[in-house]
Amino acid sequence: MRERFTATPERYALVARFALAMLTLIVLTGAAVRLTGSGLGCPTWPKCTQDSLHTELTTHGVIEYGNRLLTFVVGFAAIAAGGLAFRRRPFRKDLAVLGMLLPLGVVAQAVLGGFTVLYDLAPGFVMSHYILSMLILVAAVALDWRAHRPPDARPPVSDRLVAWGARGLLPLGALTIFAGTAATAAGPHAGGAGTGDVINRLDFKGIQTLDFVIAQHGRLATVLGIAAVALWLLARRRGASAAQQSPLTWLCVLLGAQGVIGGAQYALELPAELVWVHVTLAATTWVVLLWAVVALGRPVPRTSPAPERRASAAA
Repeated sequence: MRERFTATPERYALVARFALAMLTLIVLTGAAVRLTGSGLGCPTWPKCTQDSLHTELTTHGVIEYGNRLLTFVVGFAAIAAGGLAFRRRPFRKDLAVLGMLLPLGVVAQAVLGGFTVLYDLAPGFVMSHYILSMLILVAAVALDWRAHRPPDARPPVSDRLVAWGARGLLPLGALTIFAGTAATAAGPHAGGAGTGDVINRLDFKGIQTLDFVIAQHGRLATVLGIAAVALWLLARRRGASAAQQSPLTWLCVLLGAQGVIGGAQYALELPAELVWVHVTLAATTWVVLLWAVVALGRPVPRTSPAPERRASAAA
């Protein structure tokens, strides 16, 4: 009976990948809730209305309630990733620790989401909701990466400058995302337009807040894009493998697309559709950035020659 509930390494790797996919998807649907003005389609929490767990048949209520239902699927995937880590054979402590972070993160998201609704989509709560999603994705990417590799597989050794460059992109990417959440919080898409609710906006600089935050976000994104392209060129020059160059290539492509979309949405006065694409690609870009960091792995120890020099010596 106990053997029926064990998971093979291959099966658990699929569960980890599914959890990563669901945790990314919920970010996209959550953004859709806000950008369709459906953030208070269910005006209370944990019920949808004061008297019912489900919504009335209105467009905005269905959108918000649908996102809540998807949370159960995400929760199931996260619980499966956490629970099956203890039933995986052979057992691995690293997977168990990372796996348990996912359901804990989903619970934290549910509670934070509840406060976000109860406090009428206050900007600080909405920003925190998105940022917490990005933190959970860090654990999900790490779990997926480790689950697809044997326990004794150490991170790939990379050129010191390339490896540290990839790690340096992480805080820069995080700052860019934070500035992006502030720009959205100061923008016109508060999340309550469809239900007629008045939502407070981020306005620490008065009417100039939106332009100020967008300018800072744009500067950070530009630096991030230039740094990513520079790292891509450096990785090619230092002889990084195709598996290491691939995430950097995708990162550069996504950042380029984000730059075009970001400029277009500002010129077009922030249409909701383009903002949703921008937010969606931001989550995807974050996952790819994390992928690049784990793919480039550990820096070469100072006492070891760089990869290309070792190859030349061997020849």
